[in-house]
Amino acid sequence: MQAYDIICQSARKLFGFCWRCLRKLASKFPGQVFRLSKQRAQARFGGGVSMNATPGQEPVKSFLPKWVRGPQDFIGGVALMAIALFALWASSDLQGMRGFSFGAGTAPRMFGFLLLGLGAAVALVGVFTEGAHLAKYHWRGPLFVSLAILSFAFTIRPMGMIFAAMASFVIAACGTPETRWVETLIVGACLTAFCALLFPYALGLPLQLLPTFLIR
Repeated sequence: MQAYDIICQSARKLFGFCWRCLRKLASKFPGQVFRLSKQRAQARFGGGVSMNATPGQEPVKSFLPKWVRGPQDFIGGVALMAIALFALWASSDLQGMRGFSFGAGTAPRMFGFLLLGLGAAVALVGVFTEGAHLAKYHWRGPLFVSLAILSFAFTIRPMGMIFAAMASFVIAACGTPETRWVETLIVGACLTAFCALLFPYALGLPLQLLPTFLIR
């Protein structure tokens, strides 16, 4: 009887130790427990039974051809290539390099070719590798960023770079509802001050800092 009691106590201790270890593993890796239970259920009831965590999901239908394995990467790469081609067309009448001196169209064409190559690489990734499907598109971000660019273009000459840079930064910050306005204004002021020191003084570019009515 003593041997039987010793065996029972050892078995209870071993079971308690294993149970505590399993609880610790379950608390650290909760997804693994569900995955193991799912695999055991499939092995028990057969591979034909599907136990999805979110039932009722249907396969995503895509308008792209079947050889596009990553639709989101493919569409993004094509969009980058379209922007690059537009930049190359818009800068085609600008002056290029003369010897070692940069012309007005050198930098736009250089970045346009780089963007074109990058877009082609991203599109090829969408063709040869599996990727995400097209997600829902939100217009708020691109809308306010475009408005910020247009605001800078129309206000840089009459209002000066300080006002144009700060206004465009604030408009671009409206592109997300997560904007914290105190931090945004601080960062915008620091960025505007950096641009006011960099372009006119460090690079020597003839940029107007203050509005025209204050200079006159």
